Amino acid sequence: MIVQGHVLIVDDEPNAARVLSAILTGDGHMVSSVADVPAAERLLKSRDIDVIITDLRMPGKDGMQLFEYAVEHFPDIPVIFLTAYGSVDSAVNAVTRGAFYYFIKPPDYVKLKSMVARAVEQRTLKRQVAELRKQVAERDGAGRLIGTSAGMQKIYDTVEAVKNSMSSVLICGETGTGKELIARSLHYGSVRRDRPFVAVNCAAFPRELMESELFGYEKGAFSGASARRVGRFEAAADGTLFLDEIGELELSLQAKLLRALQEKEIERLGSNRKIKVNIRVVSSTNRDLKREIANGSFREDLYYRLNVVQINVPALRERREDIPLLITEFVREFGLNEGRSLRISDEVMKALVGFPWPGNVRQLRNTIERAVVMARGGEITFKHLPEEIMAGLDEQPLSSEPKTLRELEEEAILQALRECDGNKSRVAKKLGISRKTLYKRLDDLGM
Repeated sequence: MIVQGHVLIVDDEPNAARVLSAILTGDGHMVSSVADVPAAERLLKSRDIDVIITDLRMPGKDGMQLFEYAVEHFPDIPVIFLTAYGSVDSAVNAVTRGAFYYFIKPPDYVKLKSMVARAVEQRTLKRQVAELRKQVAERDGAGRLIGTSAGMQKIYDTVEAVKNSMSSVLICGETGTGKELIARSLHYGSVRRDRPFVAVNCAAFPRELMESELFGYEKGAFSGASARRVGRFEAAADGTLFLDEIGELELSLQAKLLRALQEKEIERLGSNRKIKVNIRVVSSTNRDLKREIANGSFREDLYYRLNVVQINVPALRERREDIPLLITEFVREFGLNEGRSLRISDEVMKALVGFPWPGNVRQLRNTIERAVVMARGGEITFKHLPEEIMAGLDEQPLSSEPKTLRELEEEAILQALRECDGNKSRVAKKLGISRKTLYKRLDDLGM
């Protein structure tokens, strides 16, 4: 049985591309064909490609440059070279650098079809393994919700109360606050934990692809639909469908989504057959959906269908007491990834707690990951933080209240620590005090 996938052909010779496309379509693959590398790069960003078949020599960027682009940005997509300008050296170079296979034109089409099927199967297996690892990590506690603040305690209580319900949940909060993590906690803490958790980002797909992504399609439903495809609703059977950034969904699709939720059935594109679906829907948004309803860009009836239970996620700046816990967990996690044990200096910890974090937990996580990678010793200091974070730490908020001498002294020491990259000898010299006095001040200030 041939494993079917979406194949991208990159060739500036129209006849060669047409013949190959017909052969692969005959095997049930979906095929997209472009004539140059820039067009291929654009398509890779917008479509879910399983295999790339590329010519080597083309005007402008060549096939090897496309291969390097794919290795950097889409490392799990196999690349097959097909060229009339082959040589032993170029073949060896391509394969040793990770290419899946190398054919000289005209190829043995029977072998080429076999290689394409193997490449599609390889990518499918990689996806399945990655998803299994992700699920195991989530069930074992990796990526768990962290925090002891009142806002987080309220979230824990709500998740515990509704986790086994079939009622829809709407998770509201700024970008980067961890809305998907809450959705996964609802799923993996429930009786549906052994069923699929399927996430779809409503802002990630072009409008014309979103309907087929949700509901699937039949063979021949539109140009290029060479095989049946199961949509996200069916893929989530008996499990949870997570609709991320639901506020980005087009009005026309909102109506179809509402009907699917009300009737608990869908129709694939190109079919009038009703398919029953039994799923729990969790959605999220960083928009004010009531304002979107007033503006006419979001359906009120869909809002109430999705918003049976609402979970509001506080911004990180609203739960600063959780920041040390998050930092400690991220340092541990990324330290394990790097095979090293690290700690974060008290001065850096205190400064990071006071930072506004406009990107919320996602920004904090990325900052700590970078710091762990950059810190070659055993401690993370100011010099391991990115420039934008340091610039933000240097900005002091204006206050109408006069500051105490203790506050001014603390600010002066923190500023000197940043400017001296945590070097206490230089800090003492800059402040005009002895190292002994500096250590006493740090101790008195709890730094």
